[in-house]
Amino acid sequence: MSTRPSSSSEHALVATAVRRPRKGVEVRRSLYQSRVPAGFPSPADDHVEASLDLSEELIGKEEATFFVRVAGGSMTEAGIHDGDLLVVDRSVEPEDGSVVVAALDGELTVKRYEVRSGCPCLMPEASGYDPIPIREGQELVVWGVVRHVVHEVS
Repeated sequence: MSTRPSSSSEHALVATAVRRPRKGVEVRRSLYQSRVPAGFPSPADDHVEASLDLSEELIGKEEATFFVRVAGGSMTEAGIHDGDLLVVDRSVEPEDGSVVVAALDGELTVKRYEVRSGCPCLMPEASGYDPIPIREGQELVVWGVVRHVVHEVS
């Protein structure tokens, strides 16, 4: 297994170029310090207590981070849906249970990386999809570990 891409063939995941603001230019938005309950409504705070820069929140190591858009439904039970934007970090080594963007024999996929009986396996998280055991002679290249998922709610 390698942690660097070795193929640039066409894939189901689409790389997305992201422009960061020029150095010294901040793109910040209001961040309310109180959390919003997902249960019963709560009175809203009347003031902003901080600001939030999504680049700081989502990108750990800028030079090692890339974005891809998901095509397909094999990871819906992990909260990853068709059209979602993944924030992927190449500097993080995959561990058992990590969600990764990987190329298997040159074909890109997003799956949960698991080690079963000492052998790596790519696991989907949706019914109707089978696990993908990595067989001898196959090339598995982990491009990076998925750190965040951005998707539209409505």
